[in-house]
Amino acid sequence: MATTALQKKFGKNVQHYRKEAGLTQEQLGERTGLDRGYISGVERGVRNPAILNVEKIAKALKVRPSSLFE
Repeated sequence: MATTALQKKFGKNVQHYRKEAGLTQEQLGERTGLDRGYISGVERGVRNPAILNVEKIAKALKVRPSSLFE
């Protein structure tokens, strides 16, 4: 499956908010219950996260889920 522009945008936003929060990928993984490798894939735009994982990531970063798509 090809990576979409939306996946790339979402990943860049996750990375931005993660760094803004001063978190490593591992720390974000711990907060969400997701593997660090999964977080890395999301940030690189090669993972297509399920809606429940979008919610977990947004809560861990203390942002609205919609802000990860803007």
